Amino acid sequence: MMTKNRRSFIKNMGGVALTSLALPQMEVGSQPLEINSENLIRPKVLYFDVNETLLDLTVMKKSVGDALGGRADLLPLWFTTMLQYSLVVTVGRQYDDFGVIGAAALRMVAANNGITLSEKQSLEAILEPLRALPAHPEVKNALAALKKDGYKLVSFTNSSYKGVKTQFENAGLIEFFDDRLSIEDIGKFKPHADAYNWAARKMAVKPKECLLVAAHGWDIAGALWAGWRGAFVSRPGAQLYPLAPKPEMIGPDLSLLTEKLTALPK
Repeated sequence: MMTKNRRSFIKNMGGVALTSLALPQMEVGSQPLEINSENLIRPKVLYFDVNETLLDLTVMKKSVGDALGGRADLLPLWFTTMLQYSLVVTVGRQYDDFGVIGAAALRMVAANNGITLSEKQSLEAILEPLRALPAHPEVKNALAALKKDGYKLVSFTNSSYKGVKTQFENAGLIEFFDDRLSIEDIGKFKPHADAYNWAARKMAVKPKECLLVAAHGWDIAGALWAGWRGAFVSRPGAQLYPLAPKPEMIGPDLSLLTEKLTALPK
């Protein structure tokens, strides 16, 4: 898929710019919903990423920033380092809890900036606030509307089962989900294609019947490359990967995405 897309890009560089298929946009106020498919059909299962997509990371970002001596500018570097080493672990056929990898990445970033953090300090900076994250303001109403409309809702995360259960209990989201899936079952982090293939099999559906809702460009890219469909939540600072296909829906939060999904014929 990647090779084909790159070839198409190179072919079109000669004169015709690449364009996405965009249908008329739905708007609430000044924030539009972008649609990139002319034949939207109702997915059998809606899979949701958890952190940032559903839960607001503000509290954890402050905790991590404080651990880094108030260096809020290092937060993006910490997150990309965490993601990098989750993929290093996957490629190396190893497995560690995502939070543990995050704490290790935090110590690496700290060390490179003259900051000393113990293993205990790094774990406390991440795991404690992570368990108590609140949902974004529109999330509960959106999930309730989707569930009422008959959708099967499944969370799908790189975090552990225990961690997500605690998060959902604290954020009041447990009741909305039919199932919770964690990659700890297979020991391969998203965006590895095997993770998406496993999650589809787990719910007894085909990849094309799965739609991932996520606020991370790398997660959406992985899902699309695995044959899934995607809806991107463009939270502040979130960007799609330009070399991946565009997801069929892009919205600023879950509200507009929910309006479109509940309008699809059953």
